[in-house]
Amino acid sequence: MDELRRHGGEARLTQIAAACGLPKASAHRLLHQLLAVGAVERHHGRYRVGCQLYRLGQAWQPHPGLRLAARQPLHKLRAATGASVVVAVLHDGLALTIASVPGEVEPVVPVRDGMSFTLNTAAGQVLTTSRPHRVADVLAAAVLEREQVLDGVCCAALPLRSPDGRLHAVITAMVPPHRRLEAVAEHTARASATITAHLTRAAASTADLPPVLRH
Repeated sequence: MDELRRHGGEARLTQIAAACGLPKASAHRLLHQLLAVGAVERHHGRYRVGCQLYRLGQAWQPHPGLRLAARQPLHKLRAATGASVVVAVLHDGLALTIASVPGEVEPVVPVRDGMSFTLNTAAGQVLTTSRPHRVADVLAAAVLEREQVLDGVCCAALPLRSPDGRLHAVITAMVPPHRRLEAVAEHTARASATITAHLTRAAASTADLPPVLRH
């Protein structure tokens, strides 16, 4: 499955067998076992990730409600700035994207849910800082990156915390160099505040439910 991901989500049997160091017969047998449970699909002679695995993956969340809370603010941020926007969490030493909206820099750096960024990026710097951030200081905690990691891409990354301070995520807007990064950071800070407000309302609504309905 990891080799499928590395091949862009789709590959031929010979490519998968070579990448995994398996005989073609063994790779074929394993792929058919995965076909039987919906983990992979066949499409024009190639194998790709199956819909069942996608559905199971969508159920994973680092914080309940974060993906839903981020959906509308990310689209609004994209509309206001033209940015490619992601929300990421620290996972296995990388910044793992759990929500994303592609923007103007898509040809240079595509964004997808489930993709990871290294920690030398603006997002990684926010996630690994030891300094605590108060919600009121979110803009002051912004990390601005001007093509230091990738030519043609500038980033504004800001911390994202739930009101109780336990959630540590990052929201990042990636734009071309001609965009004014300080203005992008201001819009990103507003999106961060909106996501926090959505999480607050969702937590309050859940608190009012009987315990049996919360799970």
